[in-house]
Amino acid sequence: MATFLHRIGLAAFQRRRLVVLLWALVLGVMGVAAASSSGPQSSSVSLPGTEAQRAIDLLAEKFPSANAEGAAARVVVRAPAGEKISSTGNKETLEATLAEVKDSSPHVAQVSDPFTAKTVSADGSTAYAQVTYTVKDTDLTDGDRTGLGKALEWGRDHGLTVEATGNALPVAAESSMAEAIGFALAAVILFITFGSLVAAGLPLVTALVGVGVTMSAITALSGPLNLSSSTSSLAAMLGIAVGIDYALFIVSRYRSERAAGHDAREAAARANGTAGSAVVFAGLTVVIALVGLTVVNLPILTMMGLGAAGAVVVAVLVAVTLIPALLGFAGERIGGKARKQSTTRLAGIRAGRTGLAQRWISYVLRKPAKVLALAVIALGVVALPATKLELGLPDDGSKAASSTQRKAYDMLSQSFGPGFNGPLTVTVDNQDPAVARTGSQAMGKTLTDLPDVAAVTPAVFNEAGDTAIITVIPKSAPGSDATKELVGDIRTLADSTGAETGARSLVTGTTALNIDVSAKFSKAIAPYLAVVVGLAVLVLILVFRSILVPVKAALGFLLSVLASLGALVAVFQWGWLKDLIGLEQTGPIMSLMPVLLVGIVFGLAMDYQVFLVTRMREAYVHGADARTAIETGFKQSATVVTVAALIMITVFSGFIGAHDAMIKSLGFGLAVAVAFDAFIVRMTIIPAVLALLGERAWSLPAWIDRILPNVDIEGEKLAHHKPSSPTEEQQGGHTLTHQRSGQR
Repeated sequence: MATFLHRIGLAAFQRRRLVVLLWALVLGVMGVAAASSSGPQSSSVSLPGTEAQRAIDLLAEKFPSANAEGAAARVVVRAPAGEKISSTGNKETLEATLAEVKDSSPHVAQVSDPFTAKTVSADGSTAYAQVTYTVKDTDLTDGDRTGLGKALEWGRDHGLTVEATGNALPVAAESSMAEAIGFALAAVILFITFGSLVAAGLPLVTALVGVGVTMSAITALSGPLNLSSSTSSLAAMLGIAVGIDYALFIVSRYRSERAAGHDAREAAARANGTAGSAVVFAGLTVVIALVGLTVVNLPILTMMGLGAAGAVVVAVLVAVTLIPALLGFAGERIGGKARKQSTTRLAGIRAGRTGLAQRWISYVLRKPAKVLALAVIALGVVALPATKLELGLPDDGSKAASSTQRKAYDMLSQSFGPGFNGPLTVTVDNQDPAVARTGSQAMGKTLTDLPDVAAVTPAVFNEAGDTAIITVIPKSAPGSDATKELVGDIRTLADSTGAETGARSLVTGTTALNIDVSAKFSKAIAPYLAVVVGLAVLVLILVFRSILVPVKAALGFLLSVLASLGALVAVFQWGWLKDLIGLEQTGPIMSLMPVLLVGIVFGLAMDYQVFLVTRMREAYVHGADARTAIETGFKQSATVVTVAALIMITVFSGFIGAHDAMIKSLGFGLAVAVAFDAFIVRMTIIPAVLALLGERAWSLPAWIDRILPNVDIEGEKLAHHKPSSPTEEQQGGHTLTHQRSGQR
């Protein structure tokens, strides 16, 4: 592998203009494809294989006139304090407001009349109207959405309290400020690290190219594949982070090779052969973890995983091809004006920055058992809140208190009861209409006798008469334990009624979806971990030619992810330090979060495992004893791993300011997970365990050693490689004269 990437680096350096032109061409083609893409990204979540989703699919099939996929909104109107919404003046204003809503878009199909539909609260202060559209929410234009917002504002201006919920409302645009903040902080860290604008700018430029290609591809495919908006957010988040980190490792190794006396051409090739090999295998572990999300069989997770995996693949390709090419253009501005000066300056920097690394690794090696115990206990304490983890799907009750959706949610809960915001829909169907009718009658009679039921609507049949809908309004809020128990009671009742009548009954609704998705994840997490961890361990065995090193890497990951889940629960569920990150509303953790966090954190954890332990393995292969190899490898890689971790933390932290609840919590979760994994697991626990294992850490059974191919990630063959003189002193009009002059 090292030799192959050495050749690629050499070719890219020599033919740098062609390489840059090809990447510019790829970026341009992807940009054109993105510009011609139709439609915005979807925000819907589908849960195939669950009872709740089967009920939703049945409604879409049997009640096509309801246009289940069409956009919708619910406009909630409240009269001034002490007044009735039915009073003459308020009723006229309400009707005028709803007329404004009807005229807000040509796609509005119907706006219900609260008085005709009897959707006025018992105290007469509040009413709501249902707004339906002829198109999906993804097909609504900005004009359609802002038109609805203006209609609501019109009602407010005329004395009523008007709020709304639904997917037809104006969407709060996710500002690119999150990416910008993370990018700016990464630039500052890189400049402090390298002390050169050119060296600091190189990883930023290549990360932008990689993210540009990935985001353009996702935008182009969002329409045909119905990609969610979270897909692009996650791809951007990971693309920026790993793009900068991967480039950082290669540029840092390039500077080390220049300091060792190699000319720019050979240094770029050697950096690509050694650090580039680590980048390839680190990227492979991340891709395995992300692609493994398909095991869960949840479309939104599958698309997010594949989109993010694509971003990582592009980042790796950019790192091992575009970085060597740009190093050719940068010349001495990265390596220094004179080799002697460059060597002296880099040695000084390294001495200053590895002083702390030297002291830390010396302490760890002196007291490995004590350090290991303290680190594990610390992460265990942080992970304790994870035992109280509550999962749920986001609804309007979890939105910011200042949003119109949250205000409408609260108004409905106050005026119509807490269960009104989470109605349960019971479908009863059979090919024989008579059986369906008998089943629906039986369900309707017994549903009212269940505890926690506030109201049950009469069964509504479709035209064929083979499917009925019964709406159950709970007394309790959607996320309450009482409502969850009610769902279980209804499903038990559905089984017994089905056995008696032959009609099938299904339950859907917010609470039912939460129950089903939690059950689905519980079943999927074990096979997911088995597939992902198993494949990654095999890759790491190939890289490190050891059994114990990959196993302890996987165990360390479990500590990181449990601690990050504990931090998520403490902040997003319990509200600890929520003001510090601008969190307005606490609540259950998004159901997708644990498995998504597990996948991403595992991939990133293996990144740092590869980058840190590869230098230790390299020292061991080149003749150092086990203890010296740990110390040497740590000193050589501690600075760059620290910088890489800080960059990832800043990039992920930038997304904490996002409006989307899942992206906000994911940014926080990834930031703390990287901090835990890089600084506590990889730079503390791993060296301590290696010190305790000694030579055994690098042992491999002979029969496995014979089977495994030698990928030479340490660049052992390159140690005996003699640089060939360049065949061309001038490539594309760019001479290397100034490089040679700096070496004399």
